[in-house]
Amino acid sequence: MRSGNPPSTRGLDPAPVRAWLVLCAMSMLQFFIAVDVTVVNIALPSIGADFGVEGHSLTWVVVGYTITGGGLLMLGGRLSDLLGRRRTLLVGTTVFGTASLLAGLAPSFPVLVAARLLQGAGEAVALPAAMATIVLLFPEGPRRSRALSVWAAVASCGLVLGFALSGIITAHLGWPWIFLISVPFILIVIAAVLALVPADRSVPRAHGRLDLPGALLLTACPLLFVCAAVQAGEPDASPWVSAAALVGSVLTAIGFVRVESRSPNPLVPLAFFADRPRLRANLTTMLLSGALSTSFLLFTFYLQDRLGIGPLGAGLTMLPLAVALIAASVLVPRLLERWGARACVLIGLAAAAGAMTVVAFAAVMDGGAAWLLPAMLLIAAGMGFGIVGLQYIAVSGTTEEDAGIASGVQRAADQLGGASGVAICVGLGFAPALHTGDPFVIAAALSVIGLIVGAVVIARAPSPTAVGEPSAR
Repeated sequence: MRSGNPPSTRGLDPAPVRAWLVLCAMSMLQFFIAVDVTVVNIALPSIGADFGVEGHSLTWVVVGYTITGGGLLMLGGRLSDLLGRRRTLLVGTTVFGTASLLAGLAPSFPVLVAARLLQGAGEAVALPAAMATIVLLFPEGPRRSRALSVWAAVASCGLVLGFALSGIITAHLGWPWIFLISVPFILIVIAAVLALVPADRSVPRAHGRLDLPGALLLTACPLLFVCAAVQAGEPDASPWVSAAALVGSVLTAIGFVRVESRSPNPLVPLAFFADRPRLRANLTTMLLSGALSTSFLLFTFYLQDRLGIGPLGAGLTMLPLAVALIAASVLVPRLLERWGARACVLIGLAAAAGAMTVVAFAAVMDGGAAWLLPAMLLIAAGMGFGIVGLQYIAVSGTTEEDAGIASGVQRAADQLGGASGVAICVGLGFAPALHTGDPFVIAAALSVIGLIVGAVVIARAPSPTAVGEPSAR
């Protein structure tokens, strides 16, 4: 405190101002990382045409980024705690920006895939440090709930706007610019981190080796699971390939637990999951994210495949979802403070289930694009209420020592849950070998089942009381 400032001073306290400026910079990083999750979807046909690659191989442009990013996120969280948040943030952001430049300039398809894998690694290092920075700059209570609401809304808008941006950029500039356009903004983020984020207090606090085996096993587990789900739907694929991938996924999961229990420097100490509310929040995050990621693809497939709308029109048709997300970001913090995080999560799960039900009815009734508007609004509510509430529960009670781990685990649950959910709901629902009904209905039904399980899991988790407490000002 500065002794020269009397209590009645009306000027702005520089600490909160700096905190909100840092939040703006971190949100810019979050936005472009989120955009890169979805921006490639509509551009995939153009990428395939340029490189002469078929659709099956093109899936690696999407899955490689998501799985690598999600699988290495907890390693990124551990790096943040061991090496310092500012150092890790700068390294991860630089890697992500460099990979974006490489993807835009890629001379061949293998180079593009490698760049996407590198983008995922950069995201995995940068995002836990970014979220931990926000958590530590904003104290528990209304200020943190508002900051996390902004953070979640920006991520959600980035995911949705990725579709519109992909159509616009691909149509007018060419697909390489879906990657190149983020480079100058990443440079702005790096400059903001250097100017605004406090320097790390000391040199690394621990000198033991990082848990690289744990990180590799955590990445291999969902990758094998996704391969198993995708192969199960291929009409000419051997069932033994899918079975082997599934067995491999289970074995890597078991191996991960064994490695973590024996490692002197575990990626995630198993005691971290002794906190039941935190464990339940992360499990529910995986289920909700799977449904939300599935909804994006269902909207896109319905608009383009069922209704014959072009890529640009389909992307623009989804803009109401982004607008609704912005509105939800304004409303949710107030209700989070009033009702508590758990109640908001349950509302979000119910809204997402309602959205999937609307999609199924639209498919059965052969409805037009207007049928999807209620589903988009419900998905916005599901994101606004569900993800923000889950983030708050997942990071509540964290300290300087474990804020990075908590942020990394929550983000990994979000991203890996989304990838796994798409593999199960869309991969199996639309699989050529499993034509037993309308694929939209099957995918929506699988999503609703996951959301119901998520509601059962989170219903028994106590809601953090700090979110409902008044500000200490």
